[in-house]
Amino acid sequence: MIWELDMLILTFVIICGIGAITVKDLLGASILFSAYSFMMCLLWSIMGAVDVAFTEASVGAGVSTVLFVAAVFRTSRKTTD
Repeated sequence: MIWELDMLILTFVIICGIGAITVKDLLGASILFSAYSFMMCLLWSIMGAVDVAFTEASVGAGVSTVLFVAAVFRTSRKTTD
């Protein structure tokens, strides 16, 4: 394995995870969560767990993101922050 690539992807995972919990915009948080899931999918595939990577890609980055974005668009703001 190339440890530099592992560290780069792990850094992106940490940045996306912290960004997803600190951003105020719900759409931005769901997009960052999708990026987090995709980076985790890359880490799982590098480690050789292809079945877990496929599940993470389909459920984490695919279905969850679609549901989160659909939920964000169906809600309305009461205040204009």
